[in-house]
Amino acid sequence: MNPAWLVLRDGRVFRGQPLGALGETWGEVIFNTAMQGYQEILTDPSYRGQIVAMTYPLIGNYGINEEDVESRRPWANGFIVRECSPIASNFRSALSLDEYLERHGIVGLQGIDTRALTRHLRDHGAQDGIISSVARDPAELLARARALPGLVGRDLVAEVTVAEPYGWSEGGFKLGHGYVAPPPPRFRVVAYDCGIKHNILRQLRMAGAHVTVVPAATPAEAVLETKPDGVFLSNGPGDPEAVPYLIESVRGLLGRLPVFGICLGHQIMGLASGGSTYKLKFGHHGANHPVK
Repeated sequence: MNPAWLVLRDGRVFRGQPLGALGETWGEVIFNTAMQGYQEILTDPSYRGQIVAMTYPLIGNYGINEEDVESRRPWANGFIVRECSPIASNFRSALSLDEYLERHGIVGLQGIDTRALTRHLRDHGAQDGIISSVARDPAELLARARALPGLVGRDLVAEVTVAEPYGWSEGGFKLGHGYVAPPPPRFRVVAYDCGIKHNILRQLRMAGAHVTVVPAATPAEAVLETKPDGVFLSNGPGDPEAVPYLIESVRGLLGRLPVFGICLGHQIMGLASGGSTYKLKFGHHGANHPVK
């Protein structure tokens, strides 16, 4: 088997084996500390433009099912694991992780020291990189990695948001029953799709909200015309300052309706209120972060 490479912008090189689709991909290399949930991570639009490295050493042991997706397609630019499980053992499993990545054209890498990669990103910061299972010369990849544009100033929200408004009616998941019927709606919420996840919509619906999802470029006046009880600003990828149209819309909503934002949406609220944002040395991605 031919080797596969990860080459970072600062010159660090990792040699491993191909995973998923053969070829090349590039993006900002980040790490995620979750022990599971790789299917949700791959289909989370917040990872658009990024190559995700999982810190847990064995990934893929329960396969991929048809239910645990967070959006209409996978969005991660690439995927890195220490070891991809050759066994996918779960009663809901329909595909192995390797098969899923290959089916969706996602170039991955396995067999590298993900601990060393994580420490490197922790110490030197998240940075652009290239995964290749077709290149033979890492030096050539390095020259291209150093020429990558990065994520700052790039409007990734426009790449993941929906084109038209739609209503969401699906409730939460119950083992053995699938997605159950939600309670009758008690109030109306407009949710801006900056890269929204299905489980966020399910939780809003289970809380009693009638949910209408709108594109990120929807003006404030168009939202106010629908007379909602509140507005939700979703998670999403990339630089919040690269989405000035959404900042302007939120500025027109603050003080006129209750507005609630998470992740990117929270940062958009801050910018609309006159605050500022800055990029962390490395993002906090995972399901097991201590909170004090």
